This record gives sequence, C-alpha cells and structure tokens, in this order.
Amino acid sequence: MTISTKGRYALRIMMDLGSHMGETIKLKDIATRQELSEKYMEQIIAVLNKAGYVRSTRGAQGGYQLVKTPEAYSVGMILRLTEGCLAPVECLAEGALPCDRHGQCATVELYKRIYDALNQVVDNMSLQDLLDIEAKKAASDFVI
Repeated sequence: MTISTKGRYALRIMMDLGSHMGETIKLKDIATRQELSEKYMEQIIAVLNKAGYVRSTRGAQGGYQLVKTPEAYSVGMILRLTEGCLAPVECLAEGALPCDRHGQCATVELYKRIYDALNQVVDNMSLQDLLDIEAKKAASDFVI
C-alpha cells in the first residue's frame, strides 16, 4: 500500500493548521510554508472541510482553522478520509467480494497482520504526536 500525495498533503495541511491553533490561516500561506500546489490543496481542503475537520471563514481575513485540537485527530482518521481503505490487498477491504481462495489462502494471514499493524500505528498516533516529532526534529537541526 502506498499513501498518495492526497493523504500526505492532507497530513501536512492539518499539521500546519495545528501549529497555528486559534488563528485563521490562508491556504496561500500554507502552500508557501509547505511548498505545495495551492490548486491541489484546494481540492484536499474541500474534503477536510466537508468532513468537519476544518472550518473555513470567508472574507479578507478568511482562511481555515482546525475544528478540534490536534490531539483529537488520529493519523488514521485523516488518511482514511483522503485515501479510503488502508487495506494492503483488496480482499481485506471493507465490502470486498468474497475471494474463492480465502479458506486456503496462506498469504491472507500475512496481509491481515500487515493491515492490523498499520491500523495500530495510524490509529494510535495523533496530529499532536506528529507536531511534537516535527518540533523535536526542528530543535535538533539548530546550529550555532
């Protein structure tokens, strides 16, 4: 399974908004800081807005902000919203048609373990955890 630019950029947008809690941030400013295409970000922010993860404010002082605190968003929530199912194979996806080989398939056990491990990581890591990691990395890059 590969996480697309949509999922990766959604995390970066949410992290940027999370690092500016209480402020209304223009998409243009996020695009500049994150070095992302503003046009592509418009599509992603629309998905985040529709899901209620961010709120938009219109007007000259308008922009976006998180609806909740960064602790309230798991990485899994954001990735599932933007990527859909995170299953490594189709047969494990929700609503997948039953596979004729499921009963004797040994590899499905491997894929289940991969899927379980992935879910464990993304569901137990919050947006705040990512912000904390980012802050530590920035601090370690400090040079005198």
